[in-house]
Amino acid sequence: MHPNMTILDNLVAINLSVTIWSARKKLTAEDFSGGVSSDNLPPEELASLGSKRICNPADLRVFGALKSRATTLLDRNGVRFLGGWALPESCITSIQAELETIAVEFVREKEAFLNRYDDAVRDWIQNNPGWESIISNSVVSADYVRSRFGFGWQMFKVQPAAVRDASPESVVNAGLDDAVTSLGETLFGEVAKAATDAWQKSFVGKQEVTRKALSPLKTIHNKLAGLSFVEPRVAPVADLLATAFSAVGKRGHILGPTLVMLQGVVSLLRDPEALLAHAQSMLQGSSAHDVLSILGGVSMSYESGAFPAMEGEEDETADVPNDAGIADDADIADGEELPQALLPVGAHLDSLGLW
Repeated sequence: MHPNMTILDNLVAINLSVTIWSARKKLTAEDFSGGVSSDNLPPEELASLGSKRICNPADLRVFGALKSRATTLLDRNGVRFLGGWALPESCITSIQAELETIAVEFVREKEAFLNRYDDAVRDWIQNNPGWESIISNSVVSADYVRSRFGFGWQMFKVQPAAVRDASPESVVNAGLDDAVTSLGETLFGEVAKAATDAWQKSFVGKQEVTRKALSPLKTIHNKLAGLSFVEPRVAPVADLLATAFSAVGKRGHILGPTLVMLQGVVSLLRDPEALLAHAQSMLQGSSAHDVLSILGGVSMSYESGAFPAMEGEEDETADVPNDAGIADDADIADGEELPQALLPVGAHLDSLGLW
């Protein structure tokens, strides 16, 4: 087996299968009894780009939200792989439980929608006077609508094909080998996107932030820690984040040198090329403290792991509202423990046989 393939021993692949009824039908010439002209086009909320809606799209938004919730769950814990996601085997139980919770909600919302389906179509017709016929002519049965909803997933282990020709030149598993080899690149690309979102929402131009701004960074750390076996430079980046967390107080606003350091970390996460260069330097012996000192422009205390306080940072016990603005991440409350630097990094990083 190619050395890269050993990564598969620690991964579970998942494919998410969610279908949602579109509530759309193709517009036809018969829908326009007087001919088509700019004077008799239906309103945009009813028809667009050659299709018409036979139900209010607002009634279907909850299903898109549930699909997005499942996708976000997998994005936070896994990395895109073979059209789905690769997840660390250690988190499968919790992921399965959360997907089951979402599936129950999906089924509940589907049944609630189907129970009011006839009324929903009737209301849509009444809300579009003058266009009753093009809606009613395309109404489908509730049983048909039921068949167009689905929420499911498939979890499976991936293994290379067993072939007689196991030589390095064999191309039978070349595609899979390429996909496995690119997992690290994909992971750092996803980290860069998440960091860019965090930068725009919470850090750019800010003189101070609340602990809510740490939520997306904690999510990134957890993802990297879970997938640290994918690529040797993943573990140092996770350790860099954990070390940065150790410099943040447990309460109050984040400002001054600590905020500058965090802004430097987020900026670094947004740049995969620079991030990999720093991670490589940590593999070769540099410490996370060294990198953070460069990013923050100040010296860290090796004893405390903290940056020196500035005026305005003394009161770390004040209650602070969570207004930093990360919509999709759970808040980090005052006093909540953050991940600390526990991963082995530097010259003695153990590959565990994975690289």
